[in-house]
Amino acid sequence: HSPSGAERLKLRSLLESYLMNSSCLSSCLCVQCSPPQALGLPITDAQIAEMESHAEDIDFAVAAEEERKLRHDVMAHVHTFAHCCPTAAPIIHLGATSCYVGDNTDLIALRDGFNILLPKLARVIDRLANFAEEYADLPTLGFTHFHCLTLMSKVHKVRKCLHLVICTDIRLLANLKEIEEPFKEQIGSSAMPYKRNPMRAERCCSLARHLIALMADPLQTASVQWLERTLDDSANRRISLPESFLTADIVLSTLQNITEGLVVYPKVIERDIHNELPFMATENIIMAIVKAGGNRQECHEKICVLSQESAAVVKQEGGDNDLLARIQRDPYFAPILGQLDALLDPKTFIGRAPQQVQHVQSDHR
Repeated sequence: HSPSGAERLKLRSLLESYLMNSSCLSSCLCVQCSPPQALGLPITDAQIAEMESHAEDIDFAVAAEEERKLRHDVMAHVHTFAHCCPTAAPIIHLGATSCYVGDNTDLIALRDGFNILLPKLARVIDRLANFAEEYADLPTLGFTHFHCLTLMSKVHKVRKCLHLVICTDIRLLANLKEIEEPFKEQIGSSAMPYKRNPMRAERCCSLARHLIALMADPLQTASVQWLERTLDDSANRRISLPESFLTADIVLSTLQNITEGLVVYPKVIERDIHNELPFMATENIIMAIVKAGGNRQECHEKICVLSQESAAVVKQEGGDNDLLARIQRDPYFAPILGQLDALLDPKTFIGRAPQQVQHVQSDHR
């Protein structure tokens, strides 16, 4: 289903509660009492039941006042919880440290946060899988250094994007007018009304950089802990952990919106392939000449000269790629002229991509 505002509010509420050590901390205090009871400490079922029934009843005003007095976040909430649970007050936090409560509170918050994020990640992967299935046999240009290298299937682009930076690729392909993110009733540019900026993909890239930067917080914090432990991690993780989850949440929600509405323009892709295909097919032509009895190095040298001449027409004169016409006029290539249409068929360049898609889909769905 589409991401709802309610889900985002739930995550924000969860993590804001974490920031204040509230419901997660109360739950942890409840769980903390069961093992000691089983070991024979004088903790009654009624006390545990009282705590469980008030785990969500957090009076933040009281907690704030207690922390102003005590200057200790966990003890402030212990006292606040005790106001709600007078019967259990004597045994709340019995035999535990603030580290026990804080660390386990982290685990509860992280678990609940991942329970929200992982289904969203699965939906994004599912939408990309649908996209790959739809365009499995569509040839498209492949790039290195943003220069045309060879032909590949659209699905190979998607598979690569899953492991790298899909939104960066969408932005580049949008510039080529081969693909676009959803666009409906929005302003592409305040100055240029014709523009359709990939603003969702740009937002994901921006937030993804922030999310990656947040990884430095726990790494740096772990690197400077003294001996067994210190508490200089506490303030840092109160910011970095919730912010990481909130950032990942909006990135995934935006990615789902993008992947559910990606628009592909096959005619533009076909035009771009037509402009570059003669260069892409040169290796196939060399192989065909060799099969016909020619010399590989001699053929390579001839095609190199013709390619440079054709490139000069494109770059210096603004003309079309005429390499194919030059090859057809050169008597050297007469033995393979009848094969040129087959050698330049774009679908012969994408290998087993359609079968690979079917195989992966059948294995994982």
